Amino acid sequence: MLVRRAGHSRAFAVMAGMAVVSIIAHPILPDALFWAFIRILSGFSVAGCYTLIESWLQAKITNAIRGRVFSIYRLVDMSGQVIANAMIAMLVPASYVSYNIIAIIMCLAILPLAVTQSKEPELPSRVSYQPLFAISVSPLAALGVVVAGLSTATFGSVGPIYAIAMGLDLSQIALFLVLSSIGGILSQMPAGILADRVPRRSVLLFFSILATVLCVLMTFSAGDLRIAGIPQVYMLSFLFGFATFPIYSLCAAHASDFVEQDRMLTLSASLIFLYATGAIISPLAAGIIIENFGAAMMIAVAHLLLMLYTVHRTFIRTATRRRSYAYIPRTSLFIASILRNRRGANDRSGKD
Repeated sequence: MLVRRAGHSRAFAVMAGMAVVSIIAHPILPDALFWAFIRILSGFSVAGCYTLIESWLQAKITNAIRGRVFSIYRLVDMSGQVIANAMIAMLVPASYVSYNIIAIIMCLAILPLAVTQSKEPELPSRVSYQPLFAISVSPLAALGVVVAGLSTATFGSVGPIYAIAMGLDLSQIALFLVLSSIGGILSQMPAGILADRVPRRSVLLFFSILATVLCVLMTFSAGDLRIAGIPQVYMLSFLFGFATFPIYSLCAAHASDFVEQDRMLTLSASLIFLYATGAIISPLAAGIIIENFGAAMMIAVAHLLLMLYTVHRTFIRTATRRRSYAYIPRTSLFIASILRNRRGANDRSGKD
């Protein structure tokens, strides 16, 4: 609605402005309820920015350069995540300066729109929104993206707590988080190659097993550097990112094997919704489970469930003809159009 009313540029400026407000509001009132509200505002604003960016790119680039452009886009995006984690070592927690620096970075994102001479893209066509569509298409993929949301959100929120329990200082915590992102970046290529050469369920099962084993190791080593020294803690973080980051894309690729081409955007919207559901559930569940078992054990149980269900679905139904694997970010509907333009129209429809 905002895009149709004001256009891409103004809509992005509004979303970025709301994100800045949510950032600088944190030190004003350190209250849990107030912070919950501005975190919702922040998430809404940043998600809106992602949607507008991808919508603009999707409308402007051609099929001849689409893969290269979005590869660069994802590289920049994930590099930003690495830099953000690295900044933990330099910024003082709960400081006005720290929040102001983040707000300044967000404000800088608006400047290119103020000086660009590029014409705004045409307004995107409407897409039907069925949040539970993925469940009817592929129950396995639906469960997988929920687990992906739960595991990555939990690690992002309680990963620093785990690092503190292991006795790491501030700079070491930053490196701990950076290594998980690097592991996730490096896993995309081998995951894609495997997913295009062997059954996707087998690849998903492999990464789920790896994630479960790593979480168990992290649980039993938590708080004791005699069991896991600092280099081993870094290795666990790297491998955790390597194991969990590709799961969303694997599930999305698996689900896309069972839908017609004109339902790809609807499927993408549903997967994003389910991923966000897992991310929302994780901090609520983690608070209870962490006290008794640890966050890593909660993630291990989630991936164990995904493992068992993957085996179950393998015996129930044979996989259908496969489309090519592609890394799929979890930010907006428009990114799914890449797959729509690159895939053939002869893929079969069915149910997992």
